[in-house]
Amino acid sequence: MAENEGEGAAAAEAVEAVPSKKGKLKLIIAAVGFFVIIGVGVGVWMVMSKGHGDDKKHEVVASKPPSYVEVPEIMVNLVSLPGERVQYLKIRVVLEVKEDKTIEAIKPSMPRVSDIFQTYMRELRAGDLNGSAGLFRLKEELTRRVNQAVAPQQVSAVLFKEIVIQ
Repeated sequence: MAENEGEGAAAAEAVEAVPSKKGKLKLIIAAVGFFVIIGVGVGVWMVMSKGHGDDKKHEVVASKPPSYVEVPEIMVNLVSLPGERVQYLKIRVVLEVKEDKTIEAIKPSMPRVSDIFQTYMRELRAGDLNGSAGLFRLKEELTRRVNQAVAPQQVSAVLFKEIVIQ
């Protein structure tokens, strides 16, 4: 019987120990939940307060649509190896500028622009124009060259209207 009393006392201690572990677990879960709620609240507050101070950034500025300048059609023969058939490039482009007054400043420089375009394109091979990457490189190079020709005016982009390789 003494053994039974010893086992009963040990069981009673175990039963008392279990509630204290559950109490600590509840306390830890409550603390974590509290910090999560505080963290979410601080995050929401930071996002909401960030938007109120930057009212000027959200103003919609009415921008004018760009203007365009036609470049005369250019037709050049492409570089080819001896014995290969001669290929030609026919191209029509438009220059995109930001303001109408830039158009009048660029028009007197159009012969120079055509000359620069022709001298550059006569050095191209048909393989240089393959795929969208080739056309992108051509567009970027033409934009760079036209900006040099019309400086201090600035052209935003060279846009292709027609490209024919024959």
